[in-house]
Amino acid sequence: MDAQTIVFCDFDGTITTVDTFGDALGKYAPEVAADILPGLYNRKITLREGVRKILEAIPSEQFAAFVSEVDDKPVRQGFSDFLQFLGDRQVPIVVVSGGLVPMVERVLARPGTDGTPLRDHIETVAAMNIDTFDPYFKIIAPFEGGTEMVEKVQVMGKYKYQKAIAIGDSLTDINMALKADLVFARDRLQQYLDEEGKAYVPWETFDDIRHYLETNGFPA
Repeated sequence: MDAQTIVFCDFDGTITTVDTFGDALGKYAPEVAADILPGLYNRKITLREGVRKILEAIPSEQFAAFVSEVDDKPVRQGFSDFLQFLGDRQVPIVVVSGGLVPMVERVLARPGTDGTPLRDHIETVAAMNIDTFDPYFKIIAPFEGGTEMVEKVQVMGKYKYQKAIAIGDSLTDINMALKADLVFARDRLQQYLDEEGKAYVPWETFDDIRHYLETNGFPA
């Protein structure tokens, strides 16, 4: 695929209104998560090290319940209309998550404002999977690299494009944002990018992003 502009969008806390994956880690491996998550957020423990330790402490028999944690989590306002906006302009969107593919796909199976699944309007989903044949979760991470379980810049490198837009909210989005031409950042990601000296557009809903692009256009 060769695109003039492409959008790379985070999932947890970005498409969903809460950090679904982080909350599930805390619920199903509470002691390990309590020990590791603070170190992740202050960047003293790498995602590759920390996320692996937490996930591999969760029994495989809890996989179905773990994935179902997304079922009551709302999608952020304006996402469906934003997908339609991109589709009308033939701008592809890739969902790049530091979480699990089945959790992302479960949410994206929901119908959008046009009645079709949200997933129908998305190029692809890149994230981790879990092997449950062993007593505890075993991670399948096709994009593992550097300090990350899902190295988002590695996913970006799979596509040909002129300009990249990144949308995110937290730690797993830093390197993706640093590589993008235009960044929409909310929550913790704003602080991280301030520290890195990377410019960004603040946002809270996908309506904000759509209105910005309608007014200012896509990066030239």
